[in-house]
Amino acid sequence: MTSVPVQTEYDENQIQVLEGLEAVRKRPGMYIGSTTTRGLHHLVYEIVDNSIDEALAGFCTEIQVTIEKDNSITVVDNGRGIPTGIHPKEGVPAVELVFTKLHAGGKFGGGGYKVSGGLHGVGASVVNALSVFLEVEISDGSHVHYQRYERGKKCAALKQIGDTDKTGTKVHFKPDGEIFDDLVYSFDTLLLRLREQAFLNAGVTIVLRDDRDDAPENKKEETLCYEGGIKEFVTYENRNKEAIHPDVIYVNAVRETCEAEVAMQYNDGYSENIISFANNINTTEGGTHETGYKAALTKVINDYARKYGFLKENDENLKGEDVREGLTCIISVKVTEAQFEGQTKTKLGNGEMRSLVEKMVNEKLGEFFEENPSVAKIVVDKALTASRAREAAKRARENTRRKSALESSTLPGKLADCSDRDNTYTEIYIVEGDSAGGSAKQGRDRRFQAILPLWGKMLNVEKARMDKVYGNDKLMPVITALGAGIGDDFDITKIRYGKVVIMADADVDGAHIRTLMLTFFFRFMRPLIEGGHVYIAQPPLYKISKGKTDRYAYSDAELQQILAEMEDGRQPAIQRYKGLGEMNPEQLWETTMNPETRIMLQVNLEDARQADETFTILMGDKVEPRRKFIEDYSSTVVNLDI
Repeated sequence: MTSVPVQTEYDENQIQVLEGLEAVRKRPGMYIGSTTTRGLHHLVYEIVDNSIDEALAGFCTEIQVTIEKDNSITVVDNGRGIPTGIHPKEGVPAVELVFTKLHAGGKFGGGGYKVSGGLHGVGASVVNALSVFLEVEISDGSHVHYQRYERGKKCAALKQIGDTDKTGTKVHFKPDGEIFDDLVYSFDTLLLRLREQAFLNAGVTIVLRDDRDDAPENKKEETLCYEGGIKEFVTYENRNKEAIHPDVIYVNAVRETCEAEVAMQYNDGYSENIISFANNINTTEGGTHETGYKAALTKVINDYARKYGFLKENDENLKGEDVREGLTCIISVKVTEAQFEGQTKTKLGNGEMRSLVEKMVNEKLGEFFEENPSVAKIVVDKALTASRAREAAKRARENTRRKSALESSTLPGKLADCSDRDNTYTEIYIVEGDSAGGSAKQGRDRRFQAILPLWGKMLNVEKARMDKVYGNDKLMPVITALGAGIGDDFDITKIRYGKVVIMADADVDGAHIRTLMLTFFFRFMRPLIEGGHVYIAQPPLYKISKGKTDRYAYSDAELQQILAEMEDGRQPAIQRYKGLGEMNPEQLWETTMNPETRIMLQVNLEDARQADETFTILMGDKVEPRRKFIEDYSSTVVNLDI
């Protein structure tokens, strides 16, 4: 027998209309991406971007951003100030429209802005809608005007609160705890974005201040101003790397309503770092401007190599990946009618920007190489070396595939595979050491858990090209077990396990192994991290036993808490685990592998550039940046000279 669903009415009464900013509060993710800390910080960017638009228009030279004691935010600029006059059609002050109506602003062709990132006109109103309160003060050169809103609704009419001879806008808001999971702002996260804006707007001063009581002294205030613009941006991005030619290469061009500029410099590393912007918005997914640049760069270097005999008649052309190895490049374009994909603006779609950037780089980079043959030779030599390494990697990959095809089993000998093949819930533990691997094999659930023991430290891929990865006895078992390839050949659809779990000892060596493995995944299997497939196991540090009761502590603080709870006159037995191998299979299962009781950290990639910089610092050749990183982030005092 089948049940018949109860018929419910569907008529005009079921059609819901959300008035004003209700839609934003109902579906905040549509407007700011998410309600996590990323969305929280996005609110600040939306307000700052309005001040940046004033700078682009030539009316703003200083922007101050303050994290207040209560984690509210104040943004002050010395631009023209949002208009306060009565809008002719709406009958309310223009500033009120900006903060209470979606798609209201001076960026829709009315002459207020020639170039702007905020073309949707929803930024200020969205921040207002998602804040407990928002206050705006506007100085128009004669008077100071003030209005307050609560959860998007005005509390009273706009009023004059004083006189002034200055101009500018001050916005003070506090994000709503009903909307956001976390209300605590990160100074470093805001600093990263504001530094970008200072580089992109040469000469504009941006000050970030932290007035919270717990702010470290060295993070109370940062003043950012870069007269060199994106040339200084490239130098900053390369600060932890060794540049292979002294000066940053810079080209720019203007065509009708479009502008483009490119700054670039090569370093001795193996990864490319291209960061693109359109109207000061970081286009993390690239777009037409980035496509045009890559095409032109490949052509210019190939043409130069052919012309001066670096490439012989029968040699194949250099590929894009060859000419971009070790490249740091900033692309910044300005366009009047910017076409972005979605409110978060991660990809530029303007076709005219491809032709402008491509033509500019073809002509001006070509001229630069002709005028600077020593730099051109360095760049071409690096590309040729990268090409040879790519061919060596290709041969090694083909040899590996042929060898695997001739063997009875293509999986690593030490791999204890699981019986199920559904990668929606299978998982592989990459375990430090044979001893821990043995315990993990005995303690696991064989249906869905695979174990791959690794002995010793693996290759530091930060200092190696892909051809060195193939054949490496520590990395090849991982590549083979996962089954999805590496580099450009990586195919996430072929991954054999839904979770890839790094399980290492809770000591310095274990931390090093985790970092080496994460560096490898980031450099050669990045979609694995982007897709949320990588996890870090959290084995306990202590076992506390009292009578028939066993409890586990994962930190010193948790140990003290458990000891306090067990305090009844009898002293419990405390076992400090020095390594995974000290646990028997049952303990390892119970504490670290049982999905019902284990603790695991999922590795997420919130900011690829920050991750790239961190891996360069931790695993690169330069010692001083690594020393500073350890000093800044270590919770204990260590002697770094030992």
